[in-house]
Amino acid sequence: VIATDHAPHTRSEKENSYFSAPSGGPLVQHALVAMLEHYHNGNISLEKIVEKMCHAVADCFQINKRGYIRPGYFADLVLVDLNEPWTVSSENILYKCGWSPFEGTQFNSSVKKVFVNGAMAYSDGSISESRLVRRLTFNR
Repeated sequence: VIATDHAPHTRSEKENSYFSAPSGGPLVQHALVAMLEHYHNGNISLEKIVEKMCHAVADCFQINKRGYIRPGYFADLVLVDLNEPWTVSSENILYKCGWSPFEGTQFNSSVKKVFVNGAMAYSDGSISESRLVRRLTFNR
């Protein structure tokens, strides 16, 4: 399983001393493109990224109808351009905390669209304001 803890603490919280700063950081927006850097460097295949970030998560937590592209499953999909570089900046960070440890980093791939339950939730920098969420159910 490859996942993030996505703990969107404010920059001022993270600037505390090591023993008083909260753990984790804002990472979920950049997790996939960070993994795709390993693909571009020849360290991992696209199939293995999908296995570790989608299939393994659904299997490990026994999440119903998620993690795979199959008939009857919820269409949670990400469309990526593997050849469109972009640089993380304060203008394109979507976290409410307003910062990322990746600021200034250029990634070789970019997320173009995100579908949640078959509906477009994100397209080229714009987030849909529609309520697309559905409760996850588990086989446990």
